Amino acid sequence: MRITPSRRRTLRGGTAALAATALVALGAAPSLAAEPEPDLGVGTIAPIKGVQAGSAFSTPLTFLNKGTEEVPVSYVTYAVSPGLKADETYKNCGYYTIPSHDEMPDSQVAACRIDQPLKPGVVYGTAKPVSLQALDSALNDDLRVTIGVTEPDPDAGDSGSTEPVPGTGDPLTLVEKGPATDADRKNHPEPAASADVTAANTADFGLTGAELKGEAGDKVTATVKFTNAGPARVQGVRDQSVATVDIRIPKGTSVVKAHGFCDAVTKTHYRCGTSQSWVDVDGGESYPFVLRIDKAVGRTTGEVSFSGQERPFDRNAANDTAQIVIDTGKGSDTSGSSGSSGSTGGTGGSSSTGGSGSTGSTSSTGGTTDTGGGSTTGGATPQTGGNLAETGSDSTLPLAGMAAAAVAAGGGILWAVRRRSAVRGN
Repeated sequence: MRITPSRRRTLRGGTAALAATALVALGAAPSLAAEPEPDLGVGTIAPIKGVQAGSAFSTPLTFLNKGTEEVPVSYVTYAVSPGLKADETYKNCGYYTIPSHDEMPDSQVAACRIDQPLKPGVVYGTAKPVSLQALDSALNDDLRVTIGVTEPDPDAGDSGSTEPVPGTGDPLTLVEKGPATDADRKNHPEPAASADVTAANTADFGLTGAELKGEAGDKVTATVKFTNAGPARVQGVRDQSVATVDIRIPKGTSVVKAHGFCDAVTKTHYRCGTSQSWVDVDGGESYPFVLRIDKAVGRTTGEVSFSGQERPFDRNAANDTAQIVIDTGKGSDTSGSSGSSGSTGGTGGSSSTGGSGSTGSTSSTGGTTDTGGGSTTGGATPQTGGNLAETGSDSTLPLAGMAAAAVAAGGGILWAVRRRSAVRGN
């Protein structure tokens, strides 16, 4: 079952038509000089480290009008990743959620109207530090702050944001901190700034394998699962897999169909990425592999392990490896024969593909790749659909070479990203 592609910020057709009409009208009107945009800057925010999960913390924010004209009204927004939330709300701010889109996770946003003039060349700061709370799932999160003169629109770009809810506390106000120095101007380079927020927390990444049974000529589906048991949600490097899983195929079997997040290193070694650069608590991926039993060699095993990224937050090594075990029986070698379609999942039952950490994954049968197993946050949908060739023949050797080179260069890239075009075509 193909999951609906992730929500992306696209311009609706009706809006595009209105925009085209407006452009025609503008072309017919006399050209007017556009008013210069006020030059506002947000002060650099130092990284926030050592926050205790489940506790509140605060950070000061500063702003600078680098232009020559007074700005009568401005809008300050601050947004945090899913491990954080606003601890104190202000009545001149609206609070809403922007759901995950493209390769960005959910954002909790506060958009605040500042009804006080910002004088040119003066540094302003919040009257008191902005208070935030680290949730129990906090680990490696971030804070993003912007300032501008246009009121933020939660529905801009068809984002599907929630309705803004006004705060209840005292208003967020700014106070003058003094004339700007050259150092102040360098410290407020852009109208946006961000900072990493690191909490003292752990997350348990684990792997589970599969145990199957079949006869020579059968096709069986072995599903490997990666899960995050928490308590922390883990946000990795943007556009890269949050985890990398190495899967080695049992001897006496060959790959009929590999999962779309997995590339061949060799004919018996695959390296698998994740659908997003983050994984929520109880989230993860499922990697079904359709295998053909080529030889009856008795009980045969393949190893599953993590590779690539370091995981200093993971204190439990006991579940970092797993096995694919297939009981092939004992008999004559039938490799090279056409083989029967067999019973997908093995004659003794296949591993489940909907275990913890997956989001409705269903193992593929008859060589159809599973399209589930994405993050559990409603974020970008697993992007499968890469036309990965059947990998049980010698034709995979060029692919294996290219995959190995890609792994060496990229260090576990987000496989879903480069298959996005295939999903959009479906």
